[in-house]
Amino acid sequence: MNIVDLTVPIGRDTYSPPSVNQPIHIEEYRKEPGFWMVSEITMMLHAGSHVDFTKHYDAEGETAENILLDRTCGEAVLIDLTPIEPDHEITPEDLVAAAPEIRTGDIVLVRTGWSDLAWGDFPRYYVGSPSCSPEAARWLVRTGAKAIGFDCFPERAAKKQNYLPSEFVVHEIIGDAGAVLMQTLTNLGALPSDRRFMFYAAFLRVSGGEGAPARFFAVLD
Repeated sequence: MNIVDLTVPIGRDTYSPPSVNQPIHIEEYRKEPGFWMVSEITMMLHAGSHVDFTKHYDAEGETAENILLDRTCGEAVLIDLTPIEPDHEITPEDLVAAAPEIRTGDIVLVRTGWSDLAWGDFPRYYVGSPSCSPEAARWLVRTGAKAIGFDCFPERAAKKQNYLPSEFVVHEIIGDAGAVLMQTLTNLGALPSDRRFMFYAAFLRVSGGEGAPARFFAVLD
């Protein structure tokens, strides 16, 4: 069994998206004599690898503690768009040209290679990232995918510090279709694009959380 980690590392140098633009804060507490350590972390739920739920853009939306893991775990396929230029807006034509067979209930992962290249380089990771057009998001949900993941920052409007909630279109298209949006995956090049595999997104069960940090991984035979 080969477990492939698809999660970016996070730490004190990790920043949240431009709308908040906050670093992760870690405070260490120790007791003496001997060694004993407990750390306190302050971070946005959307910094690093994470899942988004509909409460992110809808006051009556779903929150993390009510989302079953079977919505983010299961058989998956990879759409490999590499090579792709920075700031490219993914189109339905891009997806059609690269997509394998997608079945209803699949998890679909979209590879651009951007997180492998730019993760940790802020704000470049966010503002230079490829994004997903609304039309491409609609194509993805029409496949019947139950979860859709990107190794880039898919919402073009969110590259700005100031944007209107009505511009959060990719989140709305995916979430309103009943799918879960997964962001900031990495290492997707270690996955096969010619066959199906098992994928898992284990996220923190944050009560009231409109999103949650996640550990993404795949298991290959």
